[in-house]
Amino acid sequence: MSDVVTSNGVSSGAGAFRFRTVAIMLAIGILGFVATVVLGAYAPDLRSGNNGGGHALSNAAIGFSGIVQLAQDTGRNPVIVRDDKRLDGDALVVLTPEAAATPMGDILATRKGKPTLVILPKWLTMPDPTHPGWVRYIALDPHSEPEGVLAPANVLKIRQYRSGGRPLTSEGDWTPHFGFNAPRPLQVMSGKGLVPLITDGHGGVVLGRLADKFWVLSDPDLLSNRGMAEADQAKAALAMLDYMNPGDEIDFDVTLNGLGHAPSPLKMMFQPPFLPMTLAIVAALILAGWQAFGQFGAPRRRPRAIAFGKAALIDNAAALVRRARREKTLGGRYADVVRERAAIVFGVPARLRDGAIDAYLDRLGRGAKFTDLAEAARSARDRHEVLDAAQALHKWQWEKNA
Repeated sequence: MSDVVTSNGVSSGAGAFRFRTVAIMLAIGILGFVATVVLGAYAPDLRSGNNGGGHALSNAAIGFSGIVQLAQDTGRNPVIVRDDKRLDGDALVVLTPEAAATPMGDILATRKGKPTLVILPKWLTMPDPTHPGWVRYIALDPHSEPEGVLAPANVLKIRQYRSGGRPLTSEGDWTPHFGFNAPRPLQVMSGKGLVPLITDGHGGVVLGRLADKFWVLSDPDLLSNRGMAEADQAKAALAMLDYMNPGDEIDFDVTLNGLGHAPSPLKMMFQPPFLPMTLAIVAALILAGWQAFGQFGAPRRRPRAIAFGKAALIDNAAALVRRARREKTLGGRYADVVRERAAIVFGVPARLRDGAIDAYLDRLGRGAKFTDLAEAARSARDRHEVLDAAQALHKWQWEKNA
C-alpha cells in the first residue's frame, strides 16, 4: 500500500511537466481569462456601429458621424448615448429613427419639455459590397416611413420633389438665417400644430417645432454625412444645433438604432468606486497563487503504511495492542511462551505436564525461580509491570542458557 505526496519546498524536473512549462500555461490561461472578462464588459462600447445605418456612429452617406466629428472638433462636446437612462438630461438630444416601426413613445415621454431634435428617415439603401460600412441608394423611402415615425400622436404629411438646390428660407422673427441650400431631392413636411422654422419657400417645412423645445427635421441630408461634404452646409448645420442647444453638450442617441446597452455589473468592476475593490481581490488571488506554488514541490513517494518483514509485523501487532490498551493481559501469555521455549531448550522430559514442568524449571540452577517470575508476569496491573516481568523472564532464560 502506497500513495503519492508532495515534498515541502522541493523542486524537481522529474514530473510530467517542468515548472517553467506549467508557469507559462497558467500565465496564458490567466491572461486569456482576464482579457475575456474585460472584453465582455466593454464589448457594447467597442462596437463601432459602422453598419451603413442612419445614426451617429455610421460613416455611410446617410449616417451622422460627420456632424459628430465636426461638433467634437469645434468644442461642442458631442456624446454618443448608448443607455436610454441617460436621455433625461437637459442637453440637446438628437434622435435618428430609421423606420416608422421604431418605438419612440418612451423616449419622447422622457424628453417632454427638454430640447429634442427628431430627424426623419429619407433614403432606401443597400450595403455597398465593395466598401464595408458604405451604402448604395436604391430609392427614396415611401412616404409612410417618415410619416409613421411620430404617428399617431403627430400626423405629418411628407412630400418629396426635385429642389434644384435652391436656398432654404428661415421663418419667424426669432429664427436666424442658417444659410442652408436645399438637398437634391428635397423632403418636406406639413401637419397640424407644426410651427415652421426652415421652409422651402413654398409651404413645405424642412425644420419645424411641434412643441416647446421639440423640433422635427424632415430632410436628414441637412445633417447627414452627405450634407457635410459641403463647407457651407456644415457651417449651417452647426449654427442650427447651436440654436436648439441651451448648454455646451449635444447627445446623439443610438439606442433607437439598436446600438444601446444597459448598465453592466461586470463593467462596474473596472470603474470607480468599485475599481479599488477589484484590484484588491486580484492582489489577494495573486498572493494565494504565489503561496500555493511556494508551498508544494515535486511529488515523492511516501513509505508503505505496512512495511515488509517480521520486525514490521511485530511492530504493527504491538501498535494494535497499544491502541486497544490490552498490554497488561499479555504477561501470562508471555510466561507461557517462555515456558514452552525453555522446555525445548533445557530438554524437559516429554512425560511431564503443567506443574511438573514448572517444578523442573525451578530446579535449574540458582537464582530466581521460574514460577515466581511467571506469577509476577500474570499478576501485572499495567504496561510497566508487564515490561519489568517480561524482562525478568527473558533474563532468566538467558542466564540458564549461558
